[in-house]
Amino acid sequence: MARGFGACLASTSGRPVPSTVAVGLRGSHLRRSSLSAAQADKGVSAQRIQAEVDAGRRGTATELARELKKAGVLEGFGGARLVPKRSYTLEELRLNKIEPTALLSPREDYLGKISSYCQRAYLTGILSGCFVFHWDVTNVFYVGAFSLGLVTIDKVGYNGGIEFLVVETIGRMLSRAYVERVSRHEAGHFLVAYMMGVLPSGYTLSAWNALKNNKTLGVQAGTAFCDDDFQKEVASGKLSSGILDKFCCIALAGVAQEFIDHGNAEGGMNDIRQLDFLLSGLGFTQKKADDQIRWSTLNTVLLLRQNQNVIDKLAKEMVADSPLSKCLLTVEQNLVLS
Repeated sequence: MARGFGACLASTSGRPVPSTVAVGLRGSHLRRSSLSAAQADKGVSAQRIQAEVDAGRRGTATELARELKKAGVLEGFGGARLVPKRSYTLEELRLNKIEPTALLSPREDYLGKISSYCQRAYLTGILSGCFVFHWDVTNVFYVGAFSLGLVTIDKVGYNGGIEFLVVETIGRMLSRAYVERVSRHEAGHFLVAYMMGVLPSGYTLSAWNALKNNKTLGVQAGTAFCDDDFQKEVASGKLSSGILDKFCCIALAGVAQEFIDHGNAEGGMNDIRQLDFLLSGLGFTQKKADDQIRWSTLNTVLLLRQNQNVIDKLAKEMVADSPLSKCLLTVEQNLVLS
C-alpha cells in the first residue's frame, strides 16, 4: 500500500520518493494494522468477559478483566485518575461548578405527574361510566370496592410495584426525553464502575425489562455489577477505604450524570438512600460522611465530564439493548484516560 502511494507521488512530482517518506508510509500502515489488531483484541476480550458473566462466573469475569488490564488490552478498566483524597468544602465543589443540593436531592417529578394524570383519567372514566351506563349507587360501590381492592393488593403484596410498572411504561411511551434521561443515568453508573475497576454485569432501562429479565417489580432501571470483593468485605464486617471509595462513586454516578445534563437530578433517590444507609452502618460521624460524599461527588463529576462522548455512545447502545460485550467495547474505544 505504501509502495503504491509512493509511486503515485513520484509520477506527480517527477522525482523519486525519498526513502524516509517510504519508511514513514510503511510505519503508518503498521500503526494502522496494530490499531486494528488492538481493537479486535478488545472485541474478543469483551466477548470472553460476557461469556463468563452469562455463565454466572462473575468472580472469574472480574479476574479476566484484571488480567486483560495488565496485558494492556483493556486500558480503561480501573483506569480512573482520582482527585486527591482529602476534606473538600462546599465552596470548593461550587468552584468546580457543582451544586451539592441539586445533585444529592433527586425528585422524580415526571413520573409523579404521570401517576397523577392516570389517577384523574381513571376517576374520569368511572364518572363517564356512571352517565353512559346509568349506574346506580350499588354499581358505583362495587366499582369503587374493586378498585380499592386492587390498590390494596398492589400496595401490600407488591409494594406498589404494579402501579409503578403501569406508570413508568406510560411515561416511557409519552416522553423520549425521559427515556434518554434514564439511559444516560445508567450509562453514568456503568462508565464510572468500569473506570473504578468494578466490572458491570448487565443493565435494564425500564420497569418492564426489570420484570421480564429479573422477575422484580418496582424497579425503574438499574445496572448490575460483579461486586464479589464488596460483598466479601461486607460479610466480614470490615470495609476497606478503597472499596468504599469505589462504591460511593458508583452510587453517585447516575445523579452526577443527570446534574451534568440538566443541572439537577430526578432519578436516583434509592442510590442516595443506599449510600446513607451504608455510611450510617459503618458508624460514620456526620463530618466523616460529608467528607466522603463530597470527595466522591467531585471525583465522579470530573470523571464524567471528561468522558461525555463515551456517555453519548454508551447510552445509545443501552437504548438499543446492546449486549454487555458491545457496551464494554464502546467504553474502551472512546474512553479518555489522560
